[in-house]
Amino acid sequence: MGTVIKFLLKVVLLGAVFYGLTYFDVLSGLEVIPNPDGPLGEYGTYLWIGLIFGVVNAIVGPILRLLSLPFVLLTLGLFLLVVNAALLALTAGLTDRLTIDGFGTAVIGGLILAVAGWVADQLLDR
Repeated sequence: MGTVIKFLLKVVLLGAVFYGLTYFDVLSGLEVIPNPDGPLGEYGTYLWIGLIFGVVNAIVGPILRLLSLPFVLLTLGLFLLVVNAALLALTAGLTDRLTIDGFGTAVIGGLILAVAGWVADQLLDR
């Protein structure tokens, strides 16, 4: 399977995770403001946020993980939760359709999205 197709499928999965997090109100501090007038309707907003998070995670993520390597080693990997929270906060900063109320919400949301991304990678690499 091609790399672009894997990335697009991962974006769709991330969009579905964002939809699930907000629809079932898993995190009360995470809010997506859907745009019903967009090209794909309300679901297009979730795909757009999934795309932004995927691009941020693919470009900024490795740089941030490399720069924070001493802290990751010192905390036995727990600092990666802070890195994932920063990536989610950066995504919220890049779009006006995603809002995050606090650091705790960003950490838990980053953890859920990291697990979903890992599951997507495992499924798509088969």
